[in-house]
Amino acid sequence: MVLDPHRWLELRRFRGLYESGSMSQRQIAKETGLNRRTVAKYLSGQVPAAPPEREPSGQPRKRMVDEVAPLIDAMLRSEILLKGAVVHERLASEYGVIINYQRIKLYLQEARPRIAEELGISPSELAGLHRRFEVVPGAQAQVDWGDEGKILAHVGIPKVYSFHMTLSYSRDPFCCFTTSQDLASFFDCHRRAFTHFGGVPMTIVYDRTKTVVRRHVAPGEAVPLHPEAVAFSGHYDFDIDVLAAYRPQGKGRVERQVLIVRDHVLAGRAFSSIEEMNSAFAAWVPLRRAKVHGTHGEIIGHRAMRDHVALRTLPPTPYVVAQRYLRHVGKDCLVAFDANLYSVPARKVRPRQLVEIRATKSQVTLHSTVPGADGETLLAAHPRAVGRGARIVDERHWNGLPTGAGRRVTTGDVPPLPRHDRPLGPEAGPLRALLNRAAAASIEVGRRPLSVYDELTGTRPFTTNSSPKESS
Repeated sequence: MVLDPHRWLELRRFRGLYESGSMSQRQIAKETGLNRRTVAKYLSGQVPAAPPEREPSGQPRKRMVDEVAPLIDAMLRSEILLKGAVVHERLASEYGVIINYQRIKLYLQEARPRIAEELGISPSELAGLHRRFEVVPGAQAQVDWGDEGKILAHVGIPKVYSFHMTLSYSRDPFCCFTTSQDLASFFDCHRRAFTHFGGVPMTIVYDRTKTVVRRHVAPGEAVPLHPEAVAFSGHYDFDIDVLAAYRPQGKGRVERQVLIVRDHVLAGRAFSSIEEMNSAFAAWVPLRRAKVHGTHGEIIGHRAMRDHVALRTLPPTPYVVAQRYLRHVGKDCLVAFDANLYSVPARKVRPRQLVEIRATKSQVTLHSTVPGADGETLLAAHPRAVGRGARIVDERHWNGLPTGAGRRVTTGDVPPLPRHDRPLGPEAGPLRALLNRAAAASIEVGRRPLSVYDELTGTRPFTTNSSPKESS
């Protein structure tokens, strides 16, 4: 039996899974819809490891990837775990060959086991492996976030996050705790880490977080970086290294550090503030630096000294990252940002006016979109609120607005107006006489019987309990 080329390509996809023991022949037969004996025949190598050739015109079918197959095989011989995206990128940049990325992936599924067999690497050894890399002192640091949950919920802080930076050469750690993962907090933690280490590494490794990468792209394409991340890295003179998606092995040093800090600093302890958590980490760092690391076999502190000396010096002025947003001014002269309200001067704005918010980790400034007569745009500056639902108001911003002082509100606690024993004379005015209860009470009111009104209107008097005899 000769398989159709499409069926052969489909069956070839399962060869690696079968050789690694992840799927059996029965499972592959169920997935492909082929007979189990046919699957066993092709997977056992009883047929050539190439798809059946079509010969409609007497010529074998050629694939574009076959023309660069020797180049790909040479790349795999130098690094068997080379990713398809890297092969695709190098073929385009170094050789000017543009091939569909999926074609390269399909070829690598067939070529990688073959090259591994040539190199004496079994399929079981190939599965799940990744390449370990080492760096020189000061060359690299890795960054990651940790989610510490509701560790401070009892004091009104709903969520706490841990920021981690680890020097790759020595595994010297840094950690600080925040209540937000926004742009300003992210790079403020970087500045604190640089101060902690006493310098800046040449490269920092990140995953595809939105504070570094503007959007996700296809494999092989250039990753668009966030403008503030580019400006920050340029100011501190380090390179940004963004990992491919779903590749946590690229920053395993810092990911391991997240778990170590969680176990040695946070576990079994109660904290009442972010400052206490940061102090606990600072007290634990000397203990960590005194240990011998299991991988490089040296005392972390001794190796960290070589790491720190090789770091680049800090610039004389820090770079403050600010988030920028446009918001409308409310009728109460308050601007909403990050679930909090901030006041602006009433004399400088109008309702529904657009203002620009520039927020750092500790401060929020509000600016007009059009410079004033003095060329300034700053309207107000406030400390940044912690949490949600806060109102940060400068009372001077409401100067000139109605206060409502002209309205009178009476409650049960207000004493009654004083009564006058004598009536007011006509010189006091009619309004004053009506408002004076004593004068109103002294006015004599005339009394008349109801029959007078009946005679004036010409109606019969209405009486009750009258008998028919009386009415006749």
